[in-house]
Amino acid sequence: MPASAPASPLDQQLVRTEHDLLGDRDVPADAYYGVHTVRAVENFPITGTPVSAHPDLVVALAAVKEAAARANQELGLLDAHKADAIVRACAEIRAGHLHDQFVVDVIQGGAGTSTNMNANEVVANRALELLGHAKGAYEHLHPLEDVNAGQSTNDVYPTAVRLSLQLAAARLLEAMEVLRAAFAEKAAEFADVLKMGRTQLQDAVPMTLGQEFAAYAVMLDEDRARLAEACALLREINLGGTAIGTGLNAHPRYPATACGHLSTITGIPFAVAGDLVEATQDMGAFVQLSGVLKRIAVKLSKTCNDLRLLSCGPRAGLAEINLPPVQAGSSIMPGKVNPVIPEVVNQIAFEVVGNDVTVTFAAESGQLQLNAFEPVIAHSLLKSLAHLRAGCLTLAERCVSGITANREHLAALVAQSIGLATALNPYIGYERATAVAQEALTTGASVHDLVLAKGLLTKERLDEILHPDNLARPHTRVTAS
Repeated sequence: MPASAPASPLDQQLVRTEHDLLGDRDVPADAYYGVHTVRAVENFPITGTPVSAHPDLVVALAAVKEAAARANQELGLLDAHKADAIVRACAEIRAGHLHDQFVVDVIQGGAGTSTNMNANEVVANRALELLGHAKGAYEHLHPLEDVNAGQSTNDVYPTAVRLSLQLAAARLLEAMEVLRAAFAEKAAEFADVLKMGRTQLQDAVPMTLGQEFAAYAVMLDEDRARLAEACALLREINLGGTAIGTGLNAHPRYPATACGHLSTITGIPFAVAGDLVEATQDMGAFVQLSGVLKRIAVKLSKTCNDLRLLSCGPRAGLAEINLPPVQAGSSIMPGKVNPVIPEVVNQIAFEVVGNDVTVTFAAESGQLQLNAFEPVIAHSLLKSLAHLRAGCLTLAERCVSGITANREHLAALVAQSIGLATALNPYIGYERATAVAQEALTTGASVHDLVLAKGLLTKERLDEILHPDNLARPHTRVTAS
């Protein structure tokens, strides 16, 4: 249809016209978002990933808007019928409805303003419906005058991000516990399996396979504690600080009142920051969380490196353990099975480390009273949390729970290892133990047989020293029978 031709009645039914500071714009008639969202979608065709890809962030935005409405009603700033409609709309969003209306790109200019506008418009238009009005009839309930009352993007968005990160972190903590328990179960199963420990990929001293797997469980437990500590820092919020932390346009009691309602709504004990100006510009809690996620990723990746190395083979490698076969490993090599589950977790770790670099640069790049780069911080952290959670569950369920030990092979490696000579140092001295080790390496004879042949120890004494429990747990001596 030519640009100058009048719109048909059908065309008029498909759109509604809204107005902002730049003028009039058509908005899809059935959309719950409005003019500000339409412009943001046009301005930021960046990742193709909408805010709705992070459901925790959408839920958090609705929780903040609900807390604000309750606070404004309590303070006499919003009449009851408007507040009730806003609260009902927010409750629906928190229950999972209308998430598809959060359409702005996750990475955007404006410090999250587009996301806040998107939320204001969706809440307002659903509230209008609940009041019996058409979408866009803002004279009855306005996205900015009512839904955004006493607020700024600069306190709403970071508060919502902090809440969303805690929701996602709670699920990661649960997944890490599942993986920790899987390693702990294997540690118990392998408690009696003696093997050689290695340092710098060379034979070191004996240990049990159970001790090796127990260490992985302990590492996860330590990291769970660090993650919980990082989450505690996210509970201090700047809600009520409005634009730069001075609280302009907000009721003096609004920060504490809104914070109280947010705590009630979410069950999370939020606290108003002691200095809202500082809290509005400070990204320290995000950097701290990102560092902990990197720590988790690095240690998890190291564990996966170990699993791949210990299982390498099956004939020409270490072959100490067997990973469960989950898929064919080659399009050309028959029978080949690859350690695909540890490999995918390695790649998640690489991504998390990269996300940490992004968060670091974004946090450092703030200027004066605001950091404009919180959208990429939020996107990076939420990705890291979600992918680490999926990686932990996948590793536990598709790999660790099905690992088996090659017990006979491990016993043979211990018997042939020159690392046994280390245990003889206190009894025959370092020089003699070194000579035995060198001869064992040269001739292929076992350390045990050479010590007996040289008459350095009696068989009874040697068997006691080299008893598996004494080798792996030297502080609990076992007497040979």
